[in-house]
Amino acid sequence: MEYTCLFSVLYDQVITERSMKKSFMVEFELPEELSEEFVALIPEQRMMIDRLLLEGKVRTYALAMDRSVLWMIMDAESEFEVLETIATMPLSDHLDPYISELMFHDSSEIVHEFSLN
Repeated sequence: MEYTCLFSVLYDQVITERSMKKSFMVEFELPEELSEEFVALIPEQRMMIDRLLLEGKVRTYALAMDRSVLWMIMDAESEFEVLETIATMPLSDHLDPYISELMFHDSSEIVHEFSLN
């Protein structure tokens, strides 16, 4: 019983922290042919995304199987903050973001953030 109560309290705390920020879906259409410059920047881009994932600024990052579209869900206080973050990314000069504010983004990740052991 106490594990359930602890989980509930921790879950509420995470939801409260996340609810202070908005979630945004960012979509990038990738060029059909990738330049050498673009390809050379991919490792830097991945390192930055990994850091943003660890910081909780980026929640998900996904690439279509045909490599035509890249999706990212970010938590930020405003669309401007999203644009500021995108501007610091190595591939930002090669991508035009389409940004949508989300009503919600459900995910199973919150269940995996807590260990009851």
